[in-house]
Amino acid sequence: MNIKKYISLLLLMVLYGCQQSETDSKTLAASDIGKVTRAMTDLMIQDVTNPPLAGRFFAYAALAGYEVVALNDTAYHSMYGLLNDFPQIVPPHPEANYSVSLSAALAMLQTAAKMQPSGAKLLDFQNSLLDSLKTEGFSQAILDGSVDYAASISKQILAYAKDDRYNQISNYPRYAPKGAKGSWYPTPPGYFPPVEPYFNTIRTFVLDSAAQFKPIPPVAFSEDKKSDFYKMMLVNYQDKLNEEKKLIAAFWDCNPFALANNGHLMVGMKKISPGAHWIGITDIACQQANVDFFRAMQITMTVSVGMMDAFVACWDEKYRSDRIRPETAIRKYIDPTWTPFLQTPPFPEYLSGHSVVSAAEAVILTHFFGDNFAYTDTVEERFGLPARDFTSFRQASQEAAISRFYGGIHYMDAIDVGVDQGTKVGQWVIERLRKANI
Repeated sequence: MNIKKYISLLLLMVLYGCQQSETDSKTLAASDIGKVTRAMTDLMIQDVTNPPLAGRFFAYAALAGYEVVALNDTAYHSMYGLLNDFPQIVPPHPEANYSVSLSAALAMLQTAAKMQPSGAKLLDFQNSLLDSLKTEGFSQAILDGSVDYAASISKQILAYAKDDRYNQISNYPRYAPKGAKGSWYPTPPGYFPPVEPYFNTIRTFVLDSAAQFKPIPPVAFSEDKKSDFYKMMLVNYQDKLNEEKKLIAAFWDCNPFALANNGHLMVGMKKISPGAHWIGITDIACQQANVDFFRAMQITMTVSVGMMDAFVACWDEKYRSDRIRPETAIRKYIDPTWTPFLQTPPFPEYLSGHSVVSAAEAVILTHFFGDNFAYTDTVEERFGLPARDFTSFRQASQEAAISRFYGGIHYMDAIDVGVDQGTKVGQWVIERLRKANI
């Protein structure tokens, strides 16, 4: 080979190597995690996924994405040894060329695709994502390697999810309302059956048990007009809603079971779950703070794990106290024509799920972003509601909690004690995961 051909070949190899290096180093942004969680949320709306189950989907998907990051960056620690029964995740071997951030996003998608009822539709989103990245310069080898890497991690997370006992719930007897005075039973207009009465039987992530932060008992039911319960019920009945209270109640409604009367038909309204709303807030915060993909993945995972345990703790109490909803009690004992501003969700009243979950998420997000993180919540804009400004996550969580009173679907003790339980759950999550430099 003459010297000119040798030099030309050498230059081609160098140029190819540089080009390949640039492609390999491409990374996704924090906003791409939000795109994945929005795709999951849209599918949850279509499937009318109940709030606790939505929390479960987010948690396992986020864990899959985070473990990819932890396997590839020593600054991030695996959840092995930190979450209950969490396995030691094994990386693919031999490893092909792959993008860490893309593998993490794909691991989320592949996990959700297997867990959500209509999850196969997420594969269309995956294909669209891969096509767009190829246009942006990702090589086919990197794309293929990332898909394979993600599949390996997702498979291990799915095995972990399968062992959390959720799949055993279908073997339990159908839950029936107890029929006792002061106990819950289905409300109009849908008269839906109770949601997830056995959710407290599944494995928690960081809580020692579903009842670790068992709350004080609710105010005892009584028909006596001088009783604390009757007085509390009157507070709900006599509350006068101004436009601001209505706006707050509607903004935090997040009731996937809501129905609207369309002539002679009842049609479902498109609404997200409380957990999906807070996942949306997490995306807003990560983008506003300009955190990188890896850090955003860690934050999303922590928020999701905390959400799941908050739901387990709350649902443990709901079916223990089994308390009647304001709509049912007020109609029976005060005014048969009374209706709440919001539709009553299909499960017992105490505790307020919004209060528990929102308080837990506020603690976790405050840990990452600080006490005075001001932001604009645009999550509900695509459902026709205006954005709202908040000076902190704590302020947002307090508004979410009181919105349930404005909506007429919770008594005040369920809200106040719910905030207390959620705060304890959030603090416990941060304390347990502190060993992972969270």
